[in-house]
Parts: sequence; structure tokens; C-alpha cells
Amino acid sequence: MINKQGATRLSVREVTMVATMIAIIIVLGMFPGIPLGFIPVPIVLQNMGVMIAGELLGPKQGSLAVWLFLILVALGLPLLSGGRGGIATMIGPTGGYIVAWVLVPLLIGISLKGVSRHRQPNWVIEYLIVWLFGVLFVDGLGAVWVSAQSHMTMVESLTSSLTFIPGDTIKAVISVILVRRLRRALSYF
Repeated sequence: MINKQGATRLSVREVTMVATMIAIIIVLGMFPGIPLGFIPVPIVLQNMGVMIAGELLGPKQGSLAVWLFLILVALGLPLLSGGRGGIATMIGPTGGYIVAWVLVPLLIGISLKGVSRHRQPNWVIEYLIVWLFGVLFVDGLGAVWVSAQSHMTMVESLTSSLTFIPGDTIKAVISVILVRRLRRALSYF
């Protein structure tokens, strides 16, 4: 919806979807992260919520949901896995992963719109898009950041980050399965 000044306004349904997505990301953060010991970044479930945001809400509302979530975290609310929050958390070793989260809904949403102009993309295409941006992009940017933040070489950081790929791949599969079912269910309303 566009008002007289040309600004875009969200409908009640869109606001509800964005708020629900923020709540889902928060709930996924209630599961404690699993520390690995050899890399200062735990395994978490919240990145699955970021993937879902891009798939289900698209580039604009998905990005809005993640931005609003991260603003709450920056303000100090302990919404990240393990009850962490604040600016220090966002610029520490996990910062690269968090920075990547900002772009994931945009990249997934734009890519899905590009391949599915008139219909839902097939399962494999959707999965590859989610895996590319929700797993490979996040883990790659996160590894670069970890290398800069800690005293690990780039090779050590990238090698350590490979540990996340299998679990994140499973999260991408779950994300695609959930979103495809949710799209069908939401089309009835």
C-alpha cells in the first residue's frame, strides 16, 4: 500500500508476518548454542529463522524482520542464543555471521523471486538458493570475520567453519520443507 507521500506502508497481514518471524527467530535463540572449543562461535538454530524469513516473507519483509530483531539485540536485549545481546556481541567473533544474517533474507528473497516469476520454484532450486545464501554465504563471511577477530589464519578459520556446513545443510532442508508447507497453508487464508 502506498500513501499520498509515496511511502510504502505495510498491511496488517504483513506487519503480523514480520512480528511473527521476529518471534520465531527469538524462540530459536532460546535453544542454547553448542560450543565447539576450537572456534569461538557456537552452533545455533537462529540462522534457520533467518533462512525462513527470506523464503517466506521475501526480500523486503524478511529483511525488515531480521533488521528489527538485530536492532533489539543491539539495544541489549538478550535474544541471541545463550542469552547474549548488545553491541559487543555483534562486533565480537560471531559478528560476521550476524552481518551475513542482514543480507540473507534479501539474497534469498530476490533469488526466489527471480526464478519463480509466476509459480513456486521446484524443491531443488529453492533448496540450492537457501543453501547458497543461508549456509555457504553466512559460513564464509563468518569465517572471514573470525579470522580477523581472533588470531586464526584464514585457512584455519575456513577449515573450522566447515564444521557448521553439515548442521546448517540440515537446517536449510528443514527450512525449505517448513516454508513450502506454510506457503500452502497461508494461501488458504
